[in-house]
Amino acid sequence: MAAPTKTVPHPGRALAALVALIVIMLLGVLGGNLFSPGQWHKDFKVGLGLDLSSGTQVTMKATTPTGGIPSSAEMNEAISIILARVNGTGNSGAQVQTEGNQDLNVSVPGKTTQQTETLVSTTALLNFRQTLLFAPYTGTTTPSASPSPSASASPSASASPSASASASPSSSAKASPTPSTSSTAKTSAKIVPDAKASATPSTTPSASASAKASASASASPSPSATSSASSSSTALGDASLVNKSTIALFNKLVCKPNDTTAWKQQIGYTDAYDYDNPNAQIVACDSSGNKYALDVAKVQGTEISGATATLSTTNNEWEIELTLNGKGAAAFATLTSDLYNKYYAAADGNEESSDYWLDTFAIVLDGNVVSAPEIDGAIVGGDSQITGDFTQASATQLQNQLKYGSLPLNFKILSVQSVSAELGRAQLDGGLLAAAIGLGLVVIYSFLYYRGLGLVSVSSLIIAGGIAMLAVVLLTKYQSFTLELSGIAGLIVAIGITADSFVVFFERLRDEVREGKQLRPAVEAGWKRARRTILVSDTVSFIAALLLYYFSIGEVKGFAYTLGLTTLIDILVVFMFTKPMVTLLARTKFYGNGAPLSGLDPARLGARGPWRSSVPRAAARRRPDSVTRNTASRNTGSRNTGSRNTGEA
Repeated sequence: MAAPTKTVPHPGRALAALVALIVIMLLGVLGGNLFSPGQWHKDFKVGLGLDLSSGTQVTMKATTPTGGIPSSAEMNEAISIILARVNGTGNSGAQVQTEGNQDLNVSVPGKTTQQTETLVSTTALLNFRQTLLFAPYTGTTTPSASPSPSASASPSASASPSASASASPSSSAKASPTPSTSSTAKTSAKIVPDAKASATPSTTPSASASAKASASASASPSPSATSSASSSSTALGDASLVNKSTIALFNKLVCKPNDTTAWKQQIGYTDAYDYDNPNAQIVACDSSGNKYALDVAKVQGTEISGATATLSTTNNEWEIELTLNGKGAAAFATLTSDLYNKYYAAADGNEESSDYWLDTFAIVLDGNVVSAPEIDGAIVGGDSQITGDFTQASATQLQNQLKYGSLPLNFKILSVQSVSAELGRAQLDGGLLAAAIGLGLVVIYSFLYYRGLGLVSVSSLIIAGGIAMLAVVLLTKYQSFTLELSGIAGLIVAIGITADSFVVFFERLRDEVREGKQLRPAVEAGWKRARRTILVSDTVSFIAALLLYYFSIGEVKGFAYTLGLTTLIDILVVFMFTKPMVTLLARTKFYGNGAPLSGLDPARLGARGPWRSSVPRAAARRRPDSVTRNTASRNTGSRNTGSRNTGEA
C-alpha cells in the first residue's frame, strides 16, 4: 500500500493561530488592566438588555404640530431619531416599536424612569437664540436679579467685590471665584468660524461687582434671599433689548441645577411648546441653574445638517464640528457677524462683562439651554467649531443634542413602566439553565457514542463557547452591545450548530475507517468529504441569520445577531481546532491503532478488509494456504468429475 500523503502537514500552525486569536481577544478585553489581575473581573462584563436587567418602558402618543395623526413616513423618521438619540448614550439595546398609527413603545435597558423620559420626551425644536440677559445660579430660593431697562448695576452694600461670579452652561467646570455666593462652577465655550482648533482662553473674574451701565441691570436679592454671608449677583446683558413680558418672566423665574421641567410650571408655561415659538423672546434655564432671557430664534434645528464630536489633533481637546445647510448658514452668518462686530472686541473674553453675554448665543432644546458659546468670529460658510473644556462625554452629549434635537412630531407620554432587576435576573437564570442542560446532553451523547473522540467534541464546544463569550464582552465594551433573552436563545442554538459540524466530520472519518483505510489517510479523506458539507450548512445558517436580522424587528434581531455570530465562530473552531486536533491524535498509539475506547475501533465499526499495516501481513500468511487447499480440492473434484464424464461418454 502506498504511503499516505499529507494534505495538512502542519496542523500545529492552525492551533497556534487559534491561540494567537484568543490572546488578542483577551488583550482587547483586559485593556489597561492586563497587569492588574485584581481588576480583571471588571472587564469581563456583558451588557444586558431590558428583559435581562432593569430598565424602563415608555408608551407615547405622537401627533403632528397641528394636532393631527402623523403619516407613516413621519413616524419612521421619529423612530430613527429616538433610536439614534437613545443609542447615542451607549444603550444599543434600546427598542422603539409602533402600536397602531400614533403610539410608540420605547424600551431602554439600564435607565431609570426619569432618565428614559428625558431621553425620549425631549421632542421640542432646537433653536439658536442670542443671549440678552444672563444671571448665574446663586444657591438662593428666589430670583437673584431684577432687571429694568434703565437700571445700572449696583451690588448691595453687603456684597463683596467678587460677588458677581458668573457661570456658563457649556463644557466642563472651572473653579468659582466666590464659592459662598454661587454653588455652581464657572465654565466657558466658544464657537470659531474656521477648522482651526482653538482652546478656550481662561478668564480672570473682574474684581469689580458692577457691569457697564448701558448694558446691565440691577441685581439685588430680596432680604429673604440673602444668606448669612449676605451676597448678591448681577444680571449681565442689555435689558433694553428685552420686552416687558419677558422681563416679568425673567424676574419670576427661579432656576435650579438639573431642573429641566419644574421651572416651566412656575412661570406658567402650560403649553409645552410655548418656549419653542421661534418668533418670540423666551426665558430659560440650563442644567447648572443659570437663567437667561433670549431673543427670537435666528437658526432652527431643522437647518443643522451635521454635528460631530472630535478630538482635536492640535491641542488634544474635544470639540464639536457643526455644519448648517444653505438657509441656516445664511442666517448664522448674519447672526455671528452682528454679534462679533458689536460685542466681541468690547467683551475681550471677560465673562464678567455684559458684552461677553451679548456676544453669545444659546442653543435651546425643549426650552432648556444646553450650551451658550461665545462668538469668536463671523461665520459665513456654515461650518464652525464649538470649543471649550469639553470631556468626551459632554462633547458627545452636545453632539447628540445638536444632531437629534429636532423631531418631526410632538409626543405625549401615556404610561411609564419600570422593569425590576429581579424579573430580569429570573429570566437570565432560566436562559443559563437551559444552556447548561443542552450543553450537558451534548457532552453525554458525545462520550457515549464517540468515546475517545468525545474529548475533541467537548473541547470544540468549550473553545467555541469561550470565543463567543470574549466576542460578546468585546462588543459590549467597544460597541455598547446588549445581550437579551432572545440572544441567549441564539447562543443555545449555536451548541447544536457546533455539534452538527463535528458529527459530520466524525461520521465521514468513521466511514473511511469502515472502508479499511488506515487512520491517518482516513482523517484526510474524511475531512475532504466533510468540510464541504460543513461549509454549506454553516453558509445556509448564516444567510438565514442575516436575512432574519435585516427584515425582523425587536427581539428577533437579537436572536439573529447571536446566531450569525456563533455560526462564524463554528467555522473558525472546526477549521482551526477540530480538524487539526484529530490530525494530531491520529499520530498517537491510542487513536492510531484503533483502541476500543478511542471511538475508532475497526471491529466495532465493522471495517472491511485490512485496517492496520500489521494485520494485512499476518492475514496474508494464513489466508492463501486455506484458499489454495480449498481451491485445489474444488479443482480436483472438477477434473475428476470431468474425467468420469469423459469416460462415460
